[in-house]
Amino acid sequence: MIEDDEGHARLIEKNIRRAGVNNEIIPFTNGTDALAYLFGPDGSGMVSSGRQLLILLDLNLPDMGGVDILEKVKANLHTKRSPVVVLTTTDDSREIQRCYDLGANVYITKPVNYDGFANAIRQLGLFFSVMQVPETR
Repeated sequence: MIEDDEGHARLIEKNIRRAGVNNEIIPFTNGTDALAYLFGPDGSGMVSSGRQLLILLDLNLPDMGGVDILEKVKANLHTKRSPVVVLTTTDDSREIQRCYDLGANVYITKPVNYDGFANAIRQLGLFFSVMQVPETR
């Protein structure tokens, strides 16, 4: 999970757990650390070739744009098949289309009010409960 808002991150994890998904969630608050984890010390991404990854991605991060992260993940041989769920407050139709064009699997706009956001995350939890989320080893 790449999310710089700690409150949003807690809410996302709580609702994913509530949906019965028990996979490990590794939180990152910026793109630099997330990419270092995904691509490893040598930058090749080979470190992720054996991992079962599902990436939850905020587009508005303190150090880089989430679209840049999405582009790098989908361009890498070892991470390109990892599903990416974009969770962001950005609802610009061009930005949404760009994310889908780059390979995002799901795009969810985070409502600015808490109740709306909590409801969107509950729906995400339901989505995870009906789709097959790969188990981590």
